[in-house]
Amino acid sequence: MLERLHKRTALPVLALHRYAKRIIVLAVDAALCVLTVWLAYYLRLGGFVPLTGPAIWAVLASLGLALPVFIVSGLYRAIFRYSGWPALLAVMRAIVIYGLLFSSVFTAIGVAGVPRTVGLIQPLLLLFAVGGSRALARYWLGGMYQSQLKIAALPKALIYGAGMSGRQLASAMANSLEVRVTGFLDDDDRLHGQSLNGLPVYGLDDLPGLIESRGVTDVLLALPSVQRKRRNEILERMLNYHVAVRTLPSLGDLAQGKVTLSDVRELDIDDLLGREPVAPNHILLGKCVTDKVVLVTGAGGSIGSELCRQLVKLAPATLLLVEQSEFALYELHQELLGRLAASSEKRITLIPLLSSVRDEVRMREIISTWQPHTVYHAAAYKHVPLVEHNPAEGVRNNVFGTLTAARVAAEQGVADFVLISTDKAVRPTNIMGASKRLAEIVLQALAVESPRTKFSMVRFGNVLGSSGSVVPKFRQQIRDGGPITLTHADITRYFMTIPEAAQLVIQAGAMAKGGDVFVLDMGQPVKILDLARRMVELSGLTVQDDANPDGDIDIQITGLRPGEKLYEELLIGDNPETTSHPRIMKAHDEFMPWPALKEKLDTLTIALNVNDVDVIKAILEQVVSGYQPDEKIVDWVYLEQQTELDESI
Repeated sequence: MLERLHKRTALPVLALHRYAKRIIVLAVDAALCVLTVWLAYYLRLGGFVPLTGPAIWAVLASLGLALPVFIVSGLYRAIFRYSGWPALLAVMRAIVIYGLLFSSVFTAIGVAGVPRTVGLIQPLLLLFAVGGSRALARYWLGGMYQSQLKIAALPKALIYGAGMSGRQLASAMANSLEVRVTGFLDDDDRLHGQSLNGLPVYGLDDLPGLIESRGVTDVLLALPSVQRKRRNEILERMLNYHVAVRTLPSLGDLAQGKVTLSDVRELDIDDLLGREPVAPNHILLGKCVTDKVVLVTGAGGSIGSELCRQLVKLAPATLLLVEQSEFALYELHQELLGRLAASSEKRITLIPLLSSVRDEVRMREIISTWQPHTVYHAAAYKHVPLVEHNPAEGVRNNVFGTLTAARVAAEQGVADFVLISTDKAVRPTNIMGASKRLAEIVLQALAVESPRTKFSMVRFGNVLGSSGSVVPKFRQQIRDGGPITLTHADITRYFMTIPEAAQLVIQAGAMAKGGDVFVLDMGQPVKILDLARRMVELSGLTVQDDANPDGDIDIQITGLRPGEKLYEELLIGDNPETTSHPRIMKAHDEFMPWPALKEKLDTLTIALNVNDVDVIKAILEQVVSGYQPDEKIVDWVYLEQQTELDESI
């Protein structure tokens, strides 16, 4: 009640023009000058006297001396900004000057009919009166004034979308200390010029003028149900305005349909690169999962963890989380437990299991105990430069980890085994890609040898936001003020969101007949330089280049890393076969029969045991079609051993 009364009385005063507020305060000080002269007479004579006759000279002198001194001393420049000692010292300095002048006239020189002690008493009373008035104003208005100053200094934002989500977002941000909402943007002409919740509604064509006149720096997209095509058109136009763009997630991701401030997130680059989603085939999604025991290797990784999130929605009887990183396994297990606790759906048994897929004894123990129906094999080393610098370990994990898990699965009668592969397996130029293609060949060969288990593999490109992805790296570099580092100006990559990739993996696996190589439709490849530029521009910044030397963020070309390709491919041959899903194709890639492949793997094992990188690359070249290794060996162990050898000679 008191707080509402306080706001009701204080806000109209603060809303006055600056000059009106100064006139009011000056009038109050004038009244205090008159009042303190009257009180000085009372204290000197012991009774109130009318301010007439000689007393009027004391009043006029007080007004004529105090107000000019106060003006010159700056007491009316920032009435509410002063606080504590600065305010008291400013008032004291002005009153001391005034007191010296006033007492000189009425105490030192004297004026007939005016007691000399009035010249001393009145300045003291005026000090307390003016100081008290400032303290009262500070208490009544100062806090709210400071709040308004802070709000005025906040970045100014417009909400794109004056629908229910936009209005809820405006209400949620009314007291935000991060950004100040100054209005709405909307495509509906009928709303332009109207007011919603006290905020004006503009059209997109008004944005350049608002940036100039209102200082708008941010646009918040409150369009959770808009079509992807229209969203992309809006974002393309935003690129020209140099405003920071943030967004609400889709309706499906908004909890209970209620918009809160925490729902606003940075604009993910998939908002720009993404496509209209294809509705998943729920029969395919549930075929190998619902009411079954499902195992995911590499469950704590980017793809593995998203697979687990999607699988939980499909209600398996038991979900086995196999991961060698203790921390990653713990984080995922806790997250999934939280999701299940908040869900009213049937209970799912979650089993977190620490294991390396290369540990045959442990994998056999796990698979024989729970007898999973489906295995999704996501465990792999996937960072190209790291694997290039640690080739033996990359091959052991990606090839022999896959072989171990697959053979144990076949031995224990697993029905479906799905390998998560990569576009880097197609005509690879690096150890990581070659090892993943060899893992595919292993499964293709085993599919012939062990037809009881349906082995399949799903090949796709980069996923947005995964560990090692350029998107989070670029975003952090932009936050740090640059530069953005890019290996080559012409490098291109395929991109897909992690949830879409995980759903398509599950659906592709359900279509497997044995030995299938599925390829996901990744859309058009994206030039990474263009991606970097868009991320900078959608952050409200500009790229520093020859055309704009005063730009905010520099983009530096560092050169291709060992084994890195300028562009990636999804198909080895040119004969893809369509499937029942518009985003999933089937490739027909040649492979080596198991007896011949086993001999190569045995030789590869010997080379791995002695870390002979030349032989490792040679074997990969013999087995993996199109592999073109970098002639230079960058294995850290090999390089260090060569350095020691050179020093000893």
